[in-house]
Amino acid sequence: MSGAGPISRLVDEFARLPGIGPKTAQRLAFHVLNAPPEMARGLARALVEAREKICRCSECCDLTDSDPCPICRDPRRNREILCVVEQPRDVIAMEKSRGFKGLYHVLHGAISPMVGIGPGDLTVRDLLERLAGKNVREVILATNPNVEGDATALYLARLIKPAGIKVTRIAHGLPVGASLEYADEMTLSKALEGRQELG
Repeated sequence: MSGAGPISRLVDEFARLPGIGPKTAQRLAFHVLNAPPEMARGLARALVEAREKICRCSECCDLTDSDPCPICRDPRRNREILCVVEQPRDVIAMEKSRGFKGLYHVLHGAISPMVGIGPGDLTVRDLLERLAGKNVREVILATNPNVEGDATALYLARLIKPAGIKVTRIAHGLPVGASLEYADEMTLSKALEGRQELG
């Protein structure tokens, strides 16, 4: 929007968010303006509170409002297995599956030379320090199944294996309910690589 009034500034701020184009930013701005005033105040309070109270867990580097985070504090978690993920949202996805009972480590990205992200930009040093001082038996590399995620997993595996720690990678392949005829070559290849014996 042209001009520098409050509406334009609001649209501009929404447009700065990832995945929000100019039209969506405009819709969001007018939604906030047409909603009851308490909705706008609640949104503003939530944003400020999140920025002021959220920090990185000193153990796993996940985002939390208490340090250490609830997962790292939980005595029921298996401390011998560590799942390495790229982003805090990946921890949420893994927890929703209810299939993992170990601890996490959040890298806050993946190695991507094309955009200037190297190992020093991630929490790799924190991970290695954590592994040196703990009784971790297995590290599961749960980075995304793309070029950056694969490169990050290979890099980490080369660093971790010499310490005598078992390093595994999450399986990739066909989602449940998918049909083979619609799967691309890479997905089918990964599914074949990750096949398991039955019976």
